[in-house]
Amino acid sequence: MANNYPFTAIVSQAEMKLAITLCTIDPLIGGVLIFGDRGTGKSTTIRSLAALLPPMKSIEGCKYHCDPLAQNLCSECQAKKSLGQKLKIKNIQAPVVDLPLGATEDRVVGALDIEKALTQGVKSFEPGLLAKANRGYLYIDEVNLLEDHLVDLLIDVAASGENIIEREGLSIRHPARFVLIGSGNPEEGELRPQMLDRFGLSTEVKTPLDFKERVEIIKRRDEFERNPERFMARWKKFEEEYTKKIIRSRKLLDSVSVDDDLLEASTKLCAHLGTDGLRGELTLLRGVRALAAFEGKKKATLNHLKKIAPLALGHRLRRNPLDDSSASARIDRALQEFFTA
Repeated sequence: MANNYPFTAIVSQAEMKLAITLCTIDPLIGGVLIFGDRGTGKSTTIRSLAALLPPMKSIEGCKYHCDPLAQNLCSECQAKKSLGQKLKIKNIQAPVVDLPLGATEDRVVGALDIEKALTQGVKSFEPGLLAKANRGYLYIDEVNLLEDHLVDLLIDVAASGENIIEREGLSIRHPARFVLIGSGNPEEGELRPQMLDRFGLSTEVKTPLDFKERVEIIKRRDEFERNPERFMARWKKFEEEYTKKIIRSRKLLDSVSVDDDLLEASTKLCAHLGTDGLRGELTLLRGVRALAAFEGKKKATLNHLKKIAPLALGHRLRRNPLDDSSASARIDRALQEFFTA
């Protein structure tokens, strides 16, 4: 089993780490869109976080990693349960699945198993990448270069938590709950505004300019590659503490309160910035609740809103031909106008 670089040993990129952590605490936030330079630790961060999560219970032999306590089991597990068969349970790590840029729709959603159809004359479903990513992470590098119909499909499935296939004489549905992570370089192409809006949070990562940070990154990476076991042992305590913090946050999440004043502030902020629809407000609500839980607080506050707003709204702003300021600058300006005492 490959060693993953410790999440807590990653230098800088605080916004990216926070965004992915919050979506891990509450997957309903809707995934993360990461734009920025290559080699800034995007895929490393995702794999590192998945590796430190506690093992989860899964039905043994299930292609979809079904949760034995879930209501929406796949058809195979549901059939076994209906027949009174005992479902064996095993522990697995949260899967991280890469979606290659040239993937076909069949590869993503699944298709008829041609080999079984030809050799055995049996109609059988071959699960795709969505099945493998269930209860984990689906990572798409260069998401801005992915075909639009595939992006539509992925985001719809991520929102519904279920993959439905009606094709080639097959009628299959299976759970597909995952945190969708997309990354790309804006210079190579942009996502349509409709697609941008479907990602919960967004962040931009840049190559660190501080020389001390760069030196520390190089030193840690070199140490990890030379002796992974020793490096991981040094960071084991920090990893365990972060794992416990995520577990506590998940338990606390449903008890975090968000009062009407904070919701009204969220609505006014979105209206002032001109975001379309209500996804911005919903993401702010879920984001401030997850952030409050992460900080161990039972009530979300204005400070949580100020911290979440750039992540939740930055990719939802329309371009203003009369204002060439960055999205984060416009949000900061709006926050100061509305909430400075």
